[in-house]
Amino acid sequence: MFNNTRTPNNRRYEEPKDKEFEERVLLIRRVVKKTTGGNKVTFSSLVVIGNKKGKVGVGLGSSAEVPAAIKKAITAAHKNIIFVPLYKSSIPHMILLKYKAAKVLLKPAPLGTGLKVGSVARAILELAGVENASGKIIRSRNQIANTYAIIEALKKLKPRITAGETKTVVEKTEEVMSTASESSVKVADVKKVKGTK
Repeated sequence: MFNNTRTPNNRRYEEPKDKEFEERVLLIRRVVKKTTGGNKVTFSSLVVIGNKKGKVGVGLGSSAEVPAAIKKAITAAHKNIIFVPLYKSSIPHMILLKYKAAKVLLKPAPLGTGLKVGSVARAILELAGVENASGKIIRSRNQIANTYAIIEALKKLKPRITAGETKTVVEKTEEVMSTASESSVKVADVKKVKGTK
């Protein structure tokens, strides 16, 4: 006879042994829903994960117990990972974004400034790998809306091309142009020599 050794414990979410992403719980809410049979109590959690190298994700999960809600939020965050371009441990440029009722302003900062942001923005930028930045969230106190507003702002960032990279490109184009002109000069000289003969 076939023995099924699977138990409820085996079907639970198991955390990977080598954690690439660091996890941080931003918010846990107790939600009460009134039904005909009484009050139904659930918990919702908001979690952010990141590897501090440009990858960050946010997830929202709900369950009857707090640990299960956190695990659902972590699973959702792994499915919503985005890449944040970094420039000298800061963001590449300033960005102003409106998301629902929230307005987000993020500015790059020089080395040694630190993170001059509050609320959930600090945790998200830390896990994304941003060490120096300043910003503000206005017109909203809802932490969930503010979290997704920060994520939308980070999605709009574009990578910045450094001066060294542009210089190398210019140097390469100049080298190509110089070699092309030299080859054309040599061909012209050969034609002149043939014409004289």
